[in-house]
Amino acid sequence: MKRAAALGLALASTAPPGAHGARPMVTDDARLADAGACQFETWVRRNDASTEYWAMPACNPWGGVELGFGAARTQAGAGGRFSDALLQAKTLLRPLREDSWGLAVTVGTYRHPARVHDHRWPGDPYVNVPFSVSVLSDSWVAHVNAGAIRERDSGRTLGTWGFGHEVRLREDLFLTAEAFRADFGRPLYQVGLRHWVVRDRVQVDGSAGTRGGGSAREHGFTLGVHLQFPPFRP
Repeated sequence: MKRAAALGLALASTAPPGAHGARPMVTDDARLADAGACQFETWVRRNDASTEYWAMPACNPWGGVELGFGAARTQAGAGGRFSDALLQAKTLLRPLREDSWGLAVTVGTYRHPARVHDHRWPGDPYVNVPFSVSVLSDSWVAHVNAGAIRERDSGRTLGTWGFGHEVRLREDLFLTAEAFRADFGRPLYQVGLRHWVVRDRVQVDGSAGTRGGGSAREHGFTLGVHLQFPPFRP
């Protein structure tokens, strides 16, 4: 799992980008796209020796379940390849409201073709439970994640977790900070900013992160765009 063995985009290139929260966060939140609405996220991640290009559309066609698909192409040196793919579904057990709390569940499957031996779905299944708390009229929203991913080719199951914060600096600008475990290495840390160019429609964001106790080779940076589309009404 971005947006983390069920946590989303991991700072290490081997970690899956499963259920992630609002860009540029990896830690997921207890929110869904509006009923009948869709969103599209795309971002570029620069690692020490490669560049990843991600795209992830998601829709909530019936109002209760948000369906998402993600794919990535990785460029390393002169060559590039399709490197990652995921499918996931997310539902709310309790909606997150202002000055209250919310709870969600995400399930999905992640494939990293260079690692998975048989190159077939279902890939590595994962589950994640995001718990979110809003305080100060949504000026500060905190997220706690707990989940697991089953790595089929090694036969190992990894427990995953995340702690994230969103702080509203002004109506159109947010600071994010998080720590999470998305693979079998040490925890990862990330800080970011997101800005609404068009409120609730077009967002730009960026982040920088590294692994705890890691070398400069494990630093990474992202730049992304998030588009939200209004509910379809025939």
